[in-house]
Amino acid sequence: MNDMAPLFLAGLAGLFLGTFFFGGLWWSLAKGLTSSHPGLWLFTSLMVRMGLTLAGFYAVGGGQWQRLVACGLGFVIARFVVMRFAGALNPSTADGGQHAPHP
Repeated sequence: MNDMAPLFLAGLAGLFLGTFFFGGLWWSLAKGLTSSHPGLWLFTSLMVRMGLTLAGFYAVGGGQWQRLVACGLGFVIARFVVMRFAGALNPSTADGGQHAPHP
């Protein structure tokens, strides 16, 4: 049972990293749409998010592939959670982007 604790913690770390990465993407896209320099927003956001996420994976993995897999699984789960949350905040995309035709 003690072998599962590091994997569980790695999964939680993956959830955190995924929430940071995809939540940051959602936030930077919203900021970029209203910015006078959207390219700068998006490029800077990409570099910060990618750098911190990769550093997080490196630290969590600790040279053990099992931890990397657990972290990656948490990361993917966080993607779906953030997508669901972002869709709930934006009602125009809540139906999957399919809208009734306008008269």
